[in-house]
Amino acid sequence: MNAETLIGYGIGAVVIILVIWLRTRGRAKPIRNKGRGMLIPVFLLLIVFGLSINSLTHIPDHPFHTPAIWELLCAGVLGVALGSIMLYHTGYEKREDGLVYSKPNPNFKYVIIAVIAVRLILSQYFKGLDPSEFAVLTMVMAYLYICVWRIGSFLKYRRVSAS
Repeated sequence: MNAETLIGYGIGAVVIILVIWLRTRGRAKPIRNKGRGMLIPVFLLLIVFGLSINSLTHIPDHPFHTPAIWELLCAGVLGVALGSIMLYHTGYEKREDGLVYSKPNPNFKYVIIAVIAVRLILSQYFKGLDPSEFAVLTMVMAYLYICVWRIGSFLKYRRVSAS
């Protein structure tokens, strides 16, 4: 195993730990600001990924190749599928105090670990791609995954808070 692979696994482990910790910590607190905070990652990732793709197009002595349409569609479908799985396991409940809280889900930690594992396995499988193409495909998959999960969660929250 090379250092780059170990760094990838380390980042994956940190992401898993942070997501589980934030979800566990968030159960005790009601959702504030009408749930708008759920949408922040959608906008932040759009900016970050846009800047990342722009920097990929300006690497000296390395021509940038846009992935094929079918590859982009596959990454998009996979992102939507993973986001849908996360959305299915995300729920909200209105408690006695009239505020909306994240609903505890005992399977959530297993789902997030499975999602990260699928992403890591696929990244190892597609290592033969050009690094810039692979980066673009990963960003498309991750962005759609986050969009489906966060926008869907926001809509679920709004439905529960209106009842």
